[in-house]
Amino acid sequence: MLGAIAGDIIGSVYEFDNTSDPAFPLFTEHSQFTDDTVLTLAIAEHLVTGKDLVDLFHEAVADHPACSWGRGFYRWAVGLVRLPYMSYGNGAAMRVSPVAWWANTERELLGLAEAVTTVTHDHPEGIRGAQATALAIWIGLNGGDKGDIRREVTAEYGYDLDTPLDAIRESFVFDETCQGTVPPAIRCVLEADDYEHAIRNAILLGGDSDTLAAIAGSIAEPLFGVPEAIAVPALDRLTPELHAILVRFFERAGERK
Repeated sequence: MLGAIAGDIIGSVYEFDNTSDPAFPLFTEHSQFTDDTVLTLAIAEHLVTGKDLVDLFHEAVADHPACSWGRGFYRWAVGLVRLPYMSYGNGAAMRVSPVAWWANTERELLGLAEAVTTVTHDHPEGIRGAQATALAIWIGLNGGDKGDIRREVTAEYGYDLDTPLDAIRESFVFDETCQGTVPPAIRCVLEADDYEHAIRNAILLGGDSDTLAAIAGSIAEPLFGVPEAIAVPALDRLTPELHAILVRFFERAGERK
């Protein structure tokens, strides 16, 4: 979960200003959390408190109105709509990481991933992207390695996880769909040796940088851990309220294991 948040914050300044510099700074004075972090923590709060997730999503936009919201989600939230809108956007995958830390079985994991996704993203591709991301995180949390992630996610969800990033990069464009974001984000982890490497892979791919990095970061965290040099500046950029949600979540998640 912290891996997703740090990836989001690092990617925030590159989303609309992609970089090809491998030595790009991880944090700048303009690095900040976006909707990816806010919705990730809304799901965390839902799991801990049982509060209605639609209400929490509506409140998230009201509390953070200038947070780079996706247009469809923003219209849904400010309109106080309660029904899903058949989205297959990559927001389904970037916010799902809490369920992997919360679930005690794979069956519970996939059920939770679908439940927290379908309140907005009820298109099959949205559900597929969320469940594939959650499963990749779960595999790492339960002792699996990159090879396990490649095999199991490919077998269950049919994503192409074999095409190298160098080949993807040649034709990669800004893509806000799950099917266009989740496979390359996973690939960023498969080609990484540590957490920072996975994030740099995601940013250098271009496109929707904060969400690519959030998804890649969420999967990289259980495999590699988030180094203190990245965790501390990321946490420092959260509001006290968001930081408190993160702390409460891990306290309760730990109690459930």
